[in-house]
Amino acid sequence: MTTAREADGWRRLSTRMLVIHPIQELLRAWPALIGLVVAGTAGGHGSWWSLGGALAVVVAGMLRWFTTTYRISAEQVQVRKGLVRRRLLTVPRDRIRTVDVTANALHRSLGLAKVEVGTGRTDRKDDAVKLDALHADEATRLREELLHRAPARTAEPQRPRETLIARVPPEWVRYGPFTLTGLVTVGVIAGVAGRAVNEAHIDPGRLGPVSTLLDRWEHAAVPVEIAVFAVALMVAVAVASTLGYVLAFYKFRLTRNSAGTLHVTRGLITTRSITIEERRLRGVEISEPLLLRAARGARCLAITTGLRVGRGAERGGSLLLPPAPRAEARRVAAQVLGRETPLTCPLTPHGPSATRRRYTRAVGLAALVTVALFALSRLDWLPAWTWQISPVFLAVAAPLAYDRTRSLGHALVERTLVSRRGSLVRRRSALSCDGIIGWNIRRSFFQRRAGLATLVATTAAGRQRIDVQDVPLDEALRVADAALPGLLTPFTD
Repeated sequence: MTTAREADGWRRLSTRMLVIHPIQELLRAWPALIGLVVAGTAGGHGSWWSLGGALAVVVAGMLRWFTTTYRISAEQVQVRKGLVRRRLLTVPRDRIRTVDVTANALHRSLGLAKVEVGTGRTDRKDDAVKLDALHADEATRLREELLHRAPARTAEPQRPRETLIARVPPEWVRYGPFTLTGLVTVGVIAGVAGRAVNEAHIDPGRLGPVSTLLDRWEHAAVPVEIAVFAVALMVAVAVASTLGYVLAFYKFRLTRNSAGTLHVTRGLITTRSITIEERRLRGVEISEPLLLRAARGARCLAITTGLRVGRGAERGGSLLLPPAPRAEARRVAAQVLGRETPLTCPLTPHGPSATRRRYTRAVGLAALVTVALFALSRLDWLPAWTWQISPVFLAVAAPLAYDRTRSLGHALVERTLVSRRGSLVRRRSALSCDGIIGWNIRRSFFQRRAGLATLVATTAAGRQRIDVQDVPLDEALRVADAALPGLLTPFTD
């Protein structure tokens, strides 16, 4: 016997979420619960305060099931939620860009998954369309219904055919240490550990092994201390980055669906499944951070509408291939883009003026830092050795400027704008001219004196801009007119 809500097409989340949400809310509220214990201890009722707070959190988590319903119609996705503040979120189905299916360890233990609908409009939590949680099979079926335009609630849906584009073999874990993603993790762990030691009133110097290390550290020379700290930090970051690589990209697979979508699955503890409509794809980007480039590695990213690039490529869903061999990244980019020429064609250099600008900026900044450190040391605000090591900056500046000059280039081939720039992170972006919605030409004071400009192709996809940096003004106007004929004519005549 169907209920009135079911007759109207409204559906509820899985009843198993009554287990998940209270646990999640307790984990989020533990600082407040600890505060209640401390506040109640003064009156001798700390345990009752904490118990009451925990019960309130559990009830609030359970209310989310009773107050949340959703409905999928031919035109819209609707979600109703809230008790005191009742809200109705509505998303037109023709605005749906991606469907992100995520399942952490707790979700997977109960056979559930969280579905998040990407519209390309906003990344604010209050406005996001999330269904947490559905049965895993229901989440998969809902993804196909929304993106593949499958009919709702069919008895035996016709599953589209998938073609494998790439998978990550175990040996690619060697690229993990070159990503430096573990740097933030090490910093957070160090901060939490330091705070815990301070709150527990523990003096690490009184511990035997730590005391011995500190004693040797105090009597060591400054260069030795710097070298030891740098090596220890590098080892810790490499280990954390490798573990992060395994956790994030375990069983990574990129497939193409015959219904016109790209499908990415990955993750060890928390699994994630991202589906991207190919008709929203505007281009691809090959990203090569400095250390990863030294290991002949690269990443492949999608330039497409509807992805949360502000949260990072990995979290936002635009990652098509994690750190991998450079040749493999180019192969995947060519297969996704549908043509190889924009990724292999020679690029037009930007000339001697752009080269001089890069050397001037790099060497000039290093010289300025050297002078500043020297002045501060003469005033006894910094130790004398700080400015004595500053020539290292000058020694690094020239190779950095040379590398930035080598990275600079552009091309316009097969109705695709290609731009390469950067050194610490070298990016080669291939943006379809059909995805360009406008041009910006920026010229600073120093660029005007050098006869250069930065041509910015604005787009609704990816970072919403592709820069062709420090290109001669005449060449910038020629490229813009060739890509979108007549668009700049009223401003150049």
